[in-house]
Amino acid sequence: MAQQEFKKISKLTPGTASGMVIGKKMPSPPKQPSLDIRTVNKSNKVGNAISCGCSSCHEDEEPIQPTAPSMKADIHCGCGSCETTAEAPIAQTEKFSMTHKLALAALLATLAETAHWLDYSIWLSGGLALCAILLSGVKTYQKGWKALRQLDPNMHALMSIAVTGAALIGQWPEAAMVMVLFNIAELLESRSVKRARNAIQSLMKLSPEHALVKQPNGDWKSMETNLVRLGAVVRIKPGMRIPLDGIVLSGSSTIDQAPVTGESMPVEKNPDDIVYAGTINQNGAFEYRVTAGANQTVLAKIIHSVEEAQEKRAPIQRLVDRFARVYTPIILFLAMGVAIIPPLFMNGEWLSWVYKALVLLVIGCPCALVLSTPVAIVTALSVAARHGVLIKGGHFLESGRKLSVIAMDKTGTLTAGKPVVTDVVVDENSDANIIRDLAVSLASHSDHPVSQAIVNHFSQSTPLPLHAIQAETGIGIRATTEHSDAIALSNPSALSNSATKISEQLKQQIESFAAAGKTLVLFLLNDQVAAVVAVADTVKTTSKAAIDSLKKLNVTSVMLTGDHTVTANAIGQEVGIVQIFSEQLPHDKLAQIKNLTQKQYVGMVGDGINDTPALAQANIGFAMGGMGSDTAIETADITLMDDDLRKIPFFIRLSQATWQNMMQNITAALGIKLIFLVMTLMGVATLWMAVFADVGTSLLVVGNAMRLLRFK
Repeated sequence: MAQQEFKKISKLTPGTASGMVIGKKMPSPPKQPSLDIRTVNKSNKVGNAISCGCSSCHEDEEPIQPTAPSMKADIHCGCGSCETTAEAPIAQTEKFSMTHKLALAALLATLAETAHWLDYSIWLSGGLALCAILLSGVKTYQKGWKALRQLDPNMHALMSIAVTGAALIGQWPEAAMVMVLFNIAELLESRSVKRARNAIQSLMKLSPEHALVKQPNGDWKSMETNLVRLGAVVRIKPGMRIPLDGIVLSGSSTIDQAPVTGESMPVEKNPDDIVYAGTINQNGAFEYRVTAGANQTVLAKIIHSVEEAQEKRAPIQRLVDRFARVYTPIILFLAMGVAIIPPLFMNGEWLSWVYKALVLLVIGCPCALVLSTPVAIVTALSVAARHGVLIKGGHFLESGRKLSVIAMDKTGTLTAGKPVVTDVVVDENSDANIIRDLAVSLASHSDHPVSQAIVNHFSQSTPLPLHAIQAETGIGIRATTEHSDAIALSNPSALSNSATKISEQLKQQIESFAAAGKTLVLFLLNDQVAAVVAVADTVKTTSKAAIDSLKKLNVTSVMLTGDHTVTANAIGQEVGIVQIFSEQLPHDKLAQIKNLTQKQYVGMVGDGINDTPALAQANIGFAMGGMGSDTAIETADITLMDDDLRKIPFFIRLSQATWQNMMQNITAALGIKLIFLVMTLMGVATLWMAVFADVGTSLLVVGNAMRLLRFK
């Protein structure tokens, strides 16, 4: 299959057109028109095959150009599982016919064995065996012949040679039974592998196929989601899945966003809040405006991201594939040596050593070895996606286990990235209610984030009329009340004015808040400081838990922030980070990451453009999918959909579990084959035992990889 030429995915928020190049570490390119969520490759074939490398697996693939998001997660090893894809399943009648053919072939092979044991005519047992081979083995012979013609031997070639050789030396019943058992086990293996594909395809089922859309005449009509236009109004009832991304217009509810973002708790949604396709509405009803088509929803982009990740093979997977390509010819030549050398040079019996060579061909099939890594990788990528962690390649999944340092930005990463009022202290000689109403009335005339934080904090206050409102850049805002009192919201620079009066009580509070790294706003009434408001970017509730989890994994947390030292130290103390670098410009962060990566495997977490150089330099870059800038998401290797830092220790543990799983699979695949190789040379192993061992090992490694589906 041709390699993918170029693929893009938009920023993981609705309604944006900026792009993210999967797996590339580079600055954001100029804005370009949004591409379809499934950009085709040079040959117009869309696929995501995990292959054994032999060309016979892919020659028959037809070009597919879907009009809606779709997923293929084909795991090819040269066996029967290569024949089906997630988008082109075998028809039910064909499955029925295949099953019955194998059942009849198994009966004929059993009768052939029985006739052989009872010393009936060799023509009877041979005829029954030949019928069984033809019923069950035609496709195996076709694939084997194709591979041999291309000088690219695969397991079908080895099995075809083994069965033909057994027949030629007179072992017709055993040859038939081997072919039948091979194809029965291959069918079972195909169904097991399909579970790995279904683990990813299940993401597609999260989004409903129809939406209740408001028509121009005011009526509501159920429409297919791929026909709903941008700007359409959709109604959601309690218990429904949301069909498309959008922004709430009216109504409110709580929504389970776990299928998309991995959040464990339902999220309250009100007007102007974003909703995602595939999430589940709970107890309320609301209407929302569609901001992304069926191919551009966050869910569609998650699926596309996982597809692209599967194309980027992990180093261990590439190593196994390269080994398998030379392993099969080695087995073929080794079997030839076993069949020829002992009879020619050691006075061995020809039939005995040819039989041993045939057993060696069967046990030497590389299917289990080739399946040992890709099934685990595909399964782990789908598990990560279901938990809101988008990994841009199997190599990042494999190397995540090596992380020893996680460097992280402060604002928007450890903190919410939004100032909120943390403390309000009113002078004991002032009326708290009046001061509150005056402060909010004045703050409402400013767009400054700190002023908006004050307005949001006192949302229940009563606005009062003000006059002569005047903003003073870098200082604050002033006005007069209807009673001609002069009021102002100012930063602490107002204290430098000798006319400003302040009580000892408020002086002490200012010193305390400043030591905690909080931003201070003074409310002045006729040049008297009447109140002190402390504003801070609050720490996310999940940040400390994430840092604690990293400590348990022996991963050191480091803070890189452009904020002042006092503020950075206060946040670090709250979340449990000791190593803090404050007042860092982008090039300073880059320098710190360069220094850290010289001796350790480093991850960098950020959300802003200023974090991009450090994200690119780190061994693994993590971006915040919700608050992150386009450039940060493009540059990072992993995106955290719900901005939850706890997903980083989850990712590390998943990487460790995946690596252990792959090592178990490789050890089992090679170990069992080595044991049977010795048994074959000793003359203990039979063709029956060999086919059971080969296919049993394949089923074992697939089943072991499937255990990752339960990872939490």
